[in-house]
Amino acid sequence: MSLILNESLRLYPPVASFGRKVEREVRLGNVSVPANVELIVSNLSFHHDPRIWGEDTQLFKPERFAEGIAKATNNNIRAFVPFGIGPRSCVGLNFAINEAKIVLSMILQRYSFTLSPGYVHLPTQYVTVRPQHGVQVMLHSL
Repeated sequence: MSLILNESLRLYPPVASFGRKVEREVRLGNVSVPANVELIVSNLSFHHDPRIWGEDTQLFKPERFAEGIAKATNNNIRAFVPFGIGPRSCVGLNFAINEAKIVLSMILQRYSFTLSPGYVHLPTQYVTVRPQHGVQVMLHSL
């Protein structure tokens, strides 16, 4: 369940970007960023970078996380930030992950599901990343 959730969060993090204010001048690679500049950091760019995740970065492959986040990111664990990072990361991270595991486990004990033939994959950002037309699935009782 953890592998599936991590890979889902890699491909579709709850928030596609987050802002950080630079308090003092810093260098980011070859770029000098002056103090008091607000940066918008796209975690989607980290989560889809083939240099970190491999050429199959667009594929859903939960087994990437089989040996942990460090191995999945080629020891660049800051490249996996679905809930932000550091002291301003989402306080609901552990709750959200545990709740998702519980809910999915309860559903999968009773049902199998398939995507509706009319489903159109169209993620969009409105506060959080979500499917624009909802998730249209057909539940099948076990």
